[in-house]
Amino acid sequence: MKLTQSVIKSFKPVKYFKENLDKINSLSYTDSGEFIISSSDDEQMIIYDCTSGTPKRTLNSKKYGVNLIQFTHSPTTAIHASTKVDDTIRYLSLHDNKYIRYFQSHTKRVVCLCMSPIDDAFLSGALDRTVRLWDLRSQNCHGVMHVAGRPTAAFDPEGLIFAAGINSECVKLYDLRSFDKGPFATFKLAVDVPGCEWTGLKFSPDGKTLLITTNGNNLWLMDAFSGAHLHTFTVSACCSVNLTQHIVF
Repeated sequence: MKLTQSVIKSFKPVKYFKENLDKINSLSYTDSGEFIISSSDDEQMIIYDCTSGTPKRTLNSKKYGVNLIQFTHSPTTAIHASTKVDDTIRYLSLHDNKYIRYFQSHTKRVVCLCMSPIDDAFLSGALDRTVRLWDLRSQNCHGVMHVAGRPTAAFDPEGLIFAAGINSECVKLYDLRSFDKGPFATFKLAVDVPGCEWTGLKFSPDGKTLLITTNGNNLWLMDAFSGAHLHTFTVSACCSVNLTQHIVF
C-alpha cells in the first residue's frame, strides 16, 4: 500500500482501550508483531495481545516513572526512560517486573530510544545534547556523540547506519562503525514551521525514505539519500503525533 495523505485519512480505529488514567507517551511492538506495549504518564506499562485485541498484563513503575518504552528483540524484556528520580535508562524483565540493568550517563531528560534491528545495541538521545550508543549486555556506554541541540535518532533497516535529527533543523547520517569521525551526509529539511519540534525519526523498510514526526500536526517524508523533502502529511488535531517512537511504515 502506498502511503498517501488520502490513505492515512481513510484509517479508522476499530477498538478503544481505556486502561490508562493519563496520556500514553509511547508504544512498541515485539519483533513478531504479536504483542504491543504502552507506557503512560500514569506510570503504567500495559502489554496487549494483538491477535485477540485484549490487554494481557499491567506493570507499574511508580518509583521511576516510565517513558519511551521499547521492546528488545525478546518479548519478555524492554527498555525505558525514567521520568522521576534521575535520567537513567532501565532494562526491565517483563516476566517478573524486575530490572536487569541500568544505563547511567545522561544528565538531562532522555528524549529518544532506538533498538538496533539486528542485535542488542541501542541508541539514546537526551536534552544534555548527547547521543549515546549502548549494548544491553553491558552497563557501560560504548560511544557518545555531542550534538548542537535536542537530538532524535533512528537505525536504518540493516543496522549499519543511523540518522540523527539535530535541533529540529537537520538530519545527519552516520556509519555506526565509525560515527566518531562525524556524519558522512548532512541534510537540512526544506520546510520550516516556527515552534514545531521534531520528536522522532523512522526509516522506511527499504531504507530509502525517512519519516520525521513532530509535536504538531505535520509529519515530513524525506529522501534518505538526497535529503529532498518528498511529502508533508497532516493529521487531525485529535490524533497524537507526539509519540516519539511509533509512527511506523
